[in-house]
Amino acid sequence: MKKTFTFLSLLCASFLIAAPMSSIAQTTDTKPAPTKKVVKKKTVKKSTGKKAIPALETDDGEDEGTPDIKVDIAIDYKCELGNKLTIYRNAADPKHIALRWGNTLHRLTTVSTTTGASRYENHKYGLVWIGIPTKGMLLDSKKGQQLANECMSSEQSPVPAPAPTGNLAEPARS
Repeated sequence: MKKTFTFLSLLCASFLIAAPMSSIAQTTDTKPAPTKKVVKKKTVKKSTGKKAIPALETDDGEDEGTPDIKVDIAIDYKCELGNKLTIYRNAADPKHIALRWGNTLHRLTTVSTTTGASRYENHKYGLVWIGIPTKGMLLDSKKGQQLANECMSSEQSPVPAPAPTGNLAEPARS
């Protein structure tokens, strides 16, 4: 019985040692099958010659056309860096102004503000004119930059302060 017990214990021990070895042998022998990479071909549609117009570009014609400046009041502005522009206002159409920037005349539409500043925009060209009592500025909203700043009309141009009289080095005499 002692021989049988020893034989059974050796048999069990050999199974305990052999079982992990066989699983290691299986994992090293079997390699995962290589996966195939699926490449989808892009289909190219031929153009019919018409371009799609984005929804933001479509408008009601407010920015279109050349504004009529014959009956308007013209205000010339001199800006920083030697830039000049002219704004034409029409009493019959207070919702729009015409702005001459360079050699181009643009029609801008009023946009309401909470600050009290005069704001006019042309969405097609990205122009924004902001006028406050002391100055005006022209912005390009598409590029995110200023086109003209410190624009002042002859009415807004700063008047130099009168020079103080008397000698400032001496105290005032009473």
